[in-house]
Amino acid sequence: MKPKAVVVGGSIAGVSCAHTLILAGWDVVVLEKTCEPIKGSPTGAGLGLDPLAQRLIQSWLDDPELLYSSTLPLTIDMNQATDSEKKVSWTLTRDDNFNFRAAHWADLHGLLYNALPPNILLWGHLFLSFCISEDKTSVKIKAKVLETDEEIEIVGNLLVAADGSLSSIRQSFLPGLKLRYSGYCAWRGVFDFSGNENSETVVDVRSSYPELGKCLYFDLGSETHSVFYELPNKRLNWIWYVNQPEPELKRNSVTMKVSSEMIQKMHREAEKVWIPEFVRVIQETKDPFLNLIYDTDPLEQIFWDNVVLVGDAAHPTTPHSVRSTNMSVLDAAALGKCLEKNGVENLQAALREYQTTRLPVVSKQVLHARRMGRIKQGLVLPDHEAFDPKNSRSEDYQEVQQKNMPFFDDVPLLLI
Repeated sequence: MKPKAVVVGGSIAGVSCAHTLILAGWDVVVLEKTCEPIKGSPTGAGLGLDPLAQRLIQSWLDDPELLYSSTLPLTIDMNQATDSEKKVSWTLTRDDNFNFRAAHWADLHGLLYNALPPNILLWGHLFLSFCISEDKTSVKIKAKVLETDEEIEIVGNLLVAADGSLSSIRQSFLPGLKLRYSGYCAWRGVFDFSGNENSETVVDVRSSYPELGKCLYFDLGSETHSVFYELPNKRLNWIWYVNQPEPELKRNSVTMKVSSEMIQKMHREAEKVWIPEFVRVIQETKDPFLNLIYDTDPLEQIFWDNVVLVGDAAHPTTPHSVRSTNMSVLDAAALGKCLEKNGVENLQAALREYQTTRLPVVSKQVLHARRMGRIKQGLVLPDHEAFDPKNSRSEDYQEVQQKNMPFFDDVPLLLI
């Protein structure tokens, strides 16, 4: 019989693991509490895929060209300084060899989900608990079917925790681990201009950001920064990071519900900081939302017996190095290769190799992303004065380029 893996969490990390474990010869079931295929992401909108993640995802699709037709190129990584008083911007750094691609979260998730065999992903199944057998060869998972309130049990050889940065499975092994609040939140939105391609807002913003459609723009202001790029199907993705005390988490989510008053206040603040063309895009975006930005110090281990962490469950990270999705895709690929290479009879060796392969890489990337965020938000670092883009030296702003991420171009030997 084939070995069986139970994946908890049907986001991009979870469905990526489903692909790689099936390729490794495992039976897979994915438990997802959402009751139907996800049309949009509650915690994200746009994302960037690095060249390695692109190749891996294409290898999982029946038609590899689908990835290119549902993404746009991000060939340029550009950092600009913005003078809030004069409302002007100028280029600090430009890298024309970036070679990422921009995707909407829901588009990428749909590609990966639709490429899976039927009945792999069980929608509306809420994970409740797990129990490892005494001989460590199996794990029993309990879940609730939300439509009927029925509790079910699934037994597998491996439990894959792809349940996000607030992972309850991780908490069972590391009950004292707390997420670290970064000191700032992020307003996010996707501006849909379909049918309004020639509107004054779109014409003006394309004039101010002439390389939309191929450029990842970072605007650096005084103690703040924003991210701006185009998505397929006539959409513009924006993120604005705002320093503020840690808000109270009202539910098990890092996304806050926002009121119309909060949105109106954000609009007024944007007028004080950003150029008018960008402000109009923010103000005309429907349903912006607010993410609380957290990470953790790197973990010392990411598997216990036959339970393994992947994606944000293994390494909650701030988003400043366009890494979260790419890390999840690479976790899945590495885990699949380790399981294929070692077999279920050597499960511990497989998980140990996965941990040895991924932990040194993701640990450095999480800490680098943390540093990037603090620099761009003008927050103090032990070895770095508060960054002011208007008066910074060349060596200061060179550091914030994406290509300085540790292991930026690295391909693990495991995947060659």
